[in-house]
Amino acid sequence: MQSLGLILAFAVAVGPVQERPQPERKTSITGTVKSIKGFESKVLGNARDVWVYLPPDYDKEPSRRYPVLYMHDGQNVFDGMTSYLPNMEWRADEAAEALIRTKLIEPVIIVGVSNAGMDRANEYLPTKARMGQNEAGGRADLYGKMLTDELMPLIDKTYRTKRGPANTAICGSSFGGIVTLHLGLSRPDAFGKWGVVSPSLWWDERLMIKRVNALSKKPNARVWLDMGTLEGPGAVVQARELRDAMIQKGWVLGKDLVYYEDGFAVHNEGAWAGRMDMILSYFYGRS
Repeated sequence: MQSLGLILAFAVAVGPVQERPQPERKTSITGTVKSIKGFESKVLGNARDVWVYLPPDYDKEPSRRYPVLYMHDGQNVFDGMTSYLPNMEWRADEAAEALIRTKLIEPVIIVGVSNAGMDRANEYLPTKARMGQNEAGGRADLYGKMLTDELMPLIDKTYRTKRGPANTAICGSSFGGIVTLHLGLSRPDAFGKWGVVSPSLWWDERLMIKRVNALSKKPNARVWLDMGTLEGPGAVVQARELRDAMIQKGWVLGKDLVYYEDGFAVHNEGAWAGRMDMILSYFYGRS
């Protein structure tokens, strides 16, 4: 009873527990970023926002065409106002602006495709499997069809793009890394550069590693694969397994495959922002 009295006395002294105030969101867009509000997909039966970064001098060079990088979780790509964690985004616009203006990479259009909120896992995971108490996944092929059959034609019609897989990249993290790898493997005719960032390779009993091991022929694609060393038990081990499987299938480290382990990096947008300049340099570097 004495210990209970001490607890009650302490509770009275400190008062009610206060929720930690959320930081004030601030816009962080750099350069020219256009928005497509409520892009509707007949394939998926839903709508989402899309953001399009245009390189410097886009309007000053009316005959020039540009490669395109499509990024998942688009609300996290450019702006702290829309990011899942307040003010923590990939800073893809800042990285692209700096690298393009210093002529370290060729100019590129970057398209951030918003996720579907509660349906994010369903659209990004290729198979249906248990996740906690429920099942998730199974709509990644439909998500890919939305990209290739609905969104990409709109982007190609609206902006001066270079077309074909050699000029079309796809990139995402976590479940977005899984759908990137899935769409790369299933649609190499559409996507020739894959940014597989911190992929959730544990999904469905390491399905994606098994799929790479089962390849009969290596796709003609350049791949960026990475993992932070503090992203959870087994994450680095599984990333190395995927790397080794890709090497066995014919990818060559330093040529069409980059594998990067980010020391002490965790699983969030701040860590991925720290690798954005390297991803862009690998895909679009002038050297």
